[in-house]
Amino acid sequence: MVSAAALITNRKWFYVAFIAAFVSQILIVLAWKDAKFGTIANIIIIVASYYAYSNYKFNTMVKTETAQILQNLNIENTNTVLEKEILHLPEIIQKWMLNSGVVGKENINSVRLQQKGKMKTKPNSKWLNFTAEQCFNVKEPAFIWSTKVDVMPMLKMVGRDKLINGKGNMLIKLAGIIPIVNEGENEKINSATMLRYLAEIVWFPSAALNNYIYWEAIDKLTVKATLTINEKSVTGVFKFSDVGEVQSFEAKRYYGAGEHATLQTWYIKIREFKDFNGYKIPSKSDVLWKLKEGDFNWLYLEITKLNYNTLELKNHFNI
Repeated sequence: MVSAAALITNRKWFYVAFIAAFVSQILIVLAWKDAKFGTIANIIIIVASYYAYSNYKFNTMVKTETAQILQNLNIENTNTVLEKEILHLPEIIQKWMLNSGVVGKENINSVRLQQKGKMKTKPNSKWLNFTAEQCFNVKEPAFIWSTKVDVMPMLKMVGRDKLINGKGNMLIKLAGIIPIVNEGENEKINSATMLRYLAEIVWFPSAALNNYIYWEAIDKLTVKATLTINEKSVTGVFKFSDVGEVQSFEAKRYYGAGEHATLQTWYIKIREFKDFNGYKIPSKSDVLWKLKEGDFNWLYLEITKLNYNTLELKNHFNI
């Protein structure tokens, strides 16, 4: 009983199960008349083992990539943000820094957060529930985002989006096995992924102080932000309330995949705020595409957990 429990809880149990099923199937072939129905059980075991192996491989990839973006990051003796450090920014960005609670706290160098929500893959498709984890390097802009999507009962879809050294990559697999999307390191995906990073600094607002972002006021409540990584730049527009709460983000971003991707208006609307570790940040958002045929509201997102300046590498997904 103890041995069985140890096998089930071992993350690499699928190796043993696969070998056992393979050996069992050989014995079944040798004694086919008496044991042929054992083939059904072996097929189930082999499929389950491969499913578990795919889960293990996906999680290992995410953990390795997360370690890669954090490997040179120092979170010890982090400087405290002083009010004089925000004075060069547009006035509404200064209000945002103060309203968010940045001043007087440590500079944020890394972020780990968890999300939940629902998404659509097409305007006329059904809503799919998802959970996700994301890790950011704020000093050298990078992130790893991994998600599990409930496609239907007993069937999941996993995905990973990443930005490293200004290059993006998106991977989506059905059941962790069948590739649906695997696109990366072209100018369209690089630009789209950089824009995602720029939009998501609202979750770690001290990033606004880094030299890789240039701020330019459009009016009292609207600011254009330009993110530059390795001499490549993307631009988006943030809008704020009078007191410095982020209201929205908008940018021209590539919609679709591959050569068919076209520039469309990508819009994020902030719905709610919440206090995380003394910072007031957006906790609920709607993400949509403004298309010629109408708005495609494709994502409802909620931040459920958030930690700053941590190098934790845990991954909590099982597909």
